Amino acid sequence: MLIYSDVLERHETGIPAEADMGQVRQAIDSAHAALSNRQNDDGHWVFELEADATIPAEYVLLEHYLDRIDDEKQARIGVYLRRIQGQHGGWPLYHDGGFDLSASVKAYFALKAIGDDINAPHMKRAREAILDHGGAARANVFARIQMALFGEVPWRATPVMPVELMLMPKAALFSMWNMSYWSRCVVAPLLVLRTLEPRAINPRNIHIQELFVTPPEEVKDWIRGPYRSFWGRVFKHVDTVLRPIEPRFPASMRKKAIKAAIDFIEPRLGEGGLGAIYPAMANVVMMYREMGVPDNDPRVELAWKGIQELLVEKEDETYCQPVCHPSGIRVCRAWPWSRLRQVRRQRVQRRRVSVCSAA
Repeated sequence: MLIYSDVLERHETGIPAEADMGQVRQAIDSAHAALSNRQNDDGHWVFELEADATIPAEYVLLEHYLDRIDDEKQARIGVYLRRIQGQHGGWPLYHDGGFDLSASVKAYFALKAIGDDINAPHMKRAREAILDHGGAARANVFARIQMALFGEVPWRATPVMPVELMLMPKAALFSMWNMSYWSRCVVAPLLVLRTLEPRAINPRNIHIQELFVTPPEEVKDWIRGPYRSFWGRVFKHVDTVLRPIEPRFPASMRKKAIKAAIDFIEPRLGEGGLGAIYPAMANVVMMYREMGVPDNDPRVELAWKGIQELLVEKEDETYCQPVCHPSGIRVCRAWPWSRLRQVRRQRVQRRRVSVCSAA
């Protein structure tokens, strides 16, 4: 099929633009036909959204957290993770990118959980690269939370995240209600998890202490620079102030805050999962497990179904998308689909339209 880049390349060789207008029209018509053929009956499109290794790795670890391990699926994800390992030994955040410590820690952890021998060449290269970059203790906040869930680091390795933030009004300096919708969906169940400090079932007893330069219990300052902006220093100071105070928050207020988080989450547990984004869905499933809600509860089943819909099956491998939602607009067919899902809000005497299904 002729694509527009073919036409551009021919222009660079000196062929007059007038001579290629027929080919341009052909390329446009071919692209239009290809997109039309992939449009769903109700007017929307859904395409794969491949990110980096972190989400597939987190999915593997989620199955071990819950003891809902699908060995065949995990083996297929292992094929994917090994394939995208970089020449530097670790895993990048984009195709053929540089080493990323946090992604590499998660990918190594997942492959070890899948059953890879830590002395296999690819695991040895990954471990050496991680240690050369300061070890797992220097991974980012989300990686440290993942490790805390498995007991690899103490919960003090993560920032203070009081669930009482759910009770802060929008006018407060730090308010949940000033975050984007996706952020709220991720953070609300995460606040509950951070408060409850759960521990993974981890039935195969997988640990990654070999990735630490200093034993986790001996690390004194988990949250340290260099900071990317002024706000990094602000949040560091806030964390320092809150850490000794947070355990003394009244139990009644904590209970009220957890209820506020659940009241935010549950009306949004629709088809496609909370926020249509993996971290939110995974946090909800883990939250319910820690609260004693059984896996056959409709709320858990709905969240788990949303996660499964993010999995993409290839010939011999599987990966998990970070998010899955319809994209693209084709007037006449896509407009009714989009209009039914839009939300209108009145703000400052002007109407703003959002295509998010539950802002």
